[in-house]
Amino acid sequence: MKSLKVLSMLAFSMVLFASCGEKKKEMKEEVKEEVMEVQAEVVEETTPNIVGVAAGNDSFTTLVAAVKAAGLVDTLSGDGPFTVFAPTNDAFAKLPEGTVEGLLKPESKDALTGILTYHVVAGKFEAAAVIEAINSNDGAFTVETVQGGTITLSLNEGNVTLTDAKGGTSTVVIADVAASNGVIHALDTVVMP
Repeated sequence: MKSLKVLSMLAFSMVLFASCGEKKKEMKEEVKEEVMEVQAEVVEETTPNIVGVAAGNDSFTTLVAAVKAAGLVDTLSGDGPFTVFAPTNDAFAKLPEGTVEGLLKPESKDALTGILTYHVVAGKFEAAAVIEAINSNDGAFTVETVQGGTITLSLNEGNVTLTDAKGGTSTVVIADVAASNGVIHALDTVVMP
């Protein structure tokens, strides 16, 4: 009888110990998940959004001025994700003289908004995904822009090239500039809807 009590207590202890081990394992998993969520939030908070990234880069001062003039700061600072094909200052400088100044005037806000949103695609598409889409579609892939028009993406000597609605082309000169709400690809020429 005494040995039955000892065996019963031993069995109970083993069940209790195993149960505690499972709870401890579950608690570790919960803590690990919480830590990963906090880390993701910290990374997101420390990486600026698209407007912040552009504002922090001297190559995009004209673009930032245009985004402000068009009233698109809040939109491009939103959750997204967005892919922005961002013309550099040099790209804007290629436009005919007086074009940028004219577009920045309040009476040109609609035209400016149309041009800027023509450079934005809903969703986050890094360079590898863009190249894969081009290659999977016989060398050309057409995307719809936030403006509502389309741009055709292709490869030219290993570089992604955009062809706009008017047949103008632009080349991605810097790819995959990370932002908390998407990605930026810098362009050498402004594309037109």
